Amino acid sequence: MKAFVTGGAGFIGSNLVDALVERGDTVEVLDDLSTGHPSNLEHALSRGAVLHEGDLRDAERVAALVAAAAPDAIFHLGAQIDVRRAVADPAFDAAVNVGGTINVLEAARRAGVPRVVNSSTGGAIYGDADAIPTAEDFPPAPMAPYGQSKHAAEGYVGLYRRLHGLSAVSLRYANVYGPRQDPHGEGGVVAIFCGKLVEGGTPVAFGDGLQTRDYTYVGDIAAANLAAASSDWDGACNIGTGTETTVIELADALRPLGDGAFALEHAPARPGEVIRSAVDPALAREVLGWEAQVGLADGLRRTLDWVRS
Repeated sequence: MKAFVTGGAGFIGSNLVDALVERGDTVEVLDDLSTGHPSNLEHALSRGAVLHEGDLRDAERVAALVAAAAPDAIFHLGAQIDVRRAVADPAFDAAVNVGGTINVLEAARRAGVPRVVNSSTGGAIYGDADAIPTAEDFPPAPMAPYGQSKHAAEGYVGLYRRLHGLSAVSLRYANVYGPRQDPHGEGGVVAIFCGKLVEGGTPVAFGDGLQTRDYTYVGDIAAANLAAASSDWDGACNIGTGTETTVIELADALRPLGDGAFALEHAPARPGEVIRSAVDPALAREVLGWEAQVGLADGLRRTLDWVRS
């Protein structure tokens, strides 16, 4: 298969690129390198993958690259993912996440690409849902511009299906973690906690630490993308484990992997933070034949090994 991956130098995207390359696929990547790193693609580039530096907001460049690549599938992972920046500058967030998605869809339409797999979000779209785990038919209630822009992007994916017959699916990820997630960033609590464990720092929980997330290993996310590309199912589909884990439980699970001194400190709760989040993966099992394979304990060990390396 010939694959075109936007955001392919990022955390999730580079793991997907590796999976594609290992499968023997031809891969071209588009990334503006604002948060992605060419070093994430070192292995893939050595195996023939091609990296194009460019901005999703540049519609003509996106269209030209897609036309030249003539891919069998586009995996659209390029996005503005910083929730704080989305709140501070919602217009920029929308320009990348909505406008950029439109550019990808239009490029796919013009080039006759057979399949588009769009990366979306679960928790940020559903907000504080009163049904946990949350299924795809729960009314969206984003609590930040990031979630709203992802929901709007999904709407355009659906529009291109209805208007142009484009075969496309939107994968609503739970909280993804694993190798290549930045341990020094503001998001990605697993990577941050692993970094603290390695460096002898103190993990911090905002509020009481009882907020829950559905932690899903990045390798399983890559597998979901591969399954979605080979499926003909259209629509939104949750990708997660369906299991809630509190921040306190996460720290407890990591503590035995260090020297034992890993006491959780508490800071004031952050306004607007979702309290409970887990997505129902039943539809993915049914229509994609996918389910998570890596348990939290195993995934934490793999992530910690990467941080230590």
